[in-house]
Amino acid sequence: MKKIGLYAAALPISALVYLLVVGSPSKAPEGAVKAPALAGPLSGGGRAALADYAGKVVLVDFWATWCDPCAAEIPELNALHQKLESKGFAVLGVSMDEEGDKAVLRFKMKQPISYPVILNNSERAPAGWSAPGFPTAYLIGRDGMAARRWFGAKDMAEVERAIRAVLDE
Repeated sequence: MKKIGLYAAALPISALVYLLVVGSPSKAPEGAVKAPALAGPLSGGGRAALADYAGKVVLVDFWATWCDPCAAEIPELNALHQKLESKGFAVLGVSMDEEGDKAVLRFKMKQPISYPVILNNSERAPAGWSAPGFPTAYLIGRDGMAARRWFGAKDMAEVERAIRAVLDE
């Protein structure tokens, strides 16, 4: 019983340390932060870069096919992409699967994805980005600045409100 009590006491302390190290799960980054460069091969062929979306509002979503919360968000990300694309919004997925396109194409057979997916081919975030867990998402404004970030599962109503606010800027 003492061990259970010890683990129960350690859990809140661990959560506090996590929040102090990586920040709250959903917030604007500290100060104006230019989004780092991001580029790579696309699932299904071709290449893409965040720079290709200059002048648009972009939700960069780091995810993996084995991540259940990631998979659960994809239908809503598809819907957001389709609903707001004409207003200058795009979703840019970044697969963190080590198996690369093989894993993504297998996943897409079960769950279609309507937006481009860059293949990172590693669970380590690309240079300059932080993805302490999956899903992790960043909302990038038309000016290329990171306006918001989410670590973990997202409240899609909150995400849509944030996207609309940045689109209206």
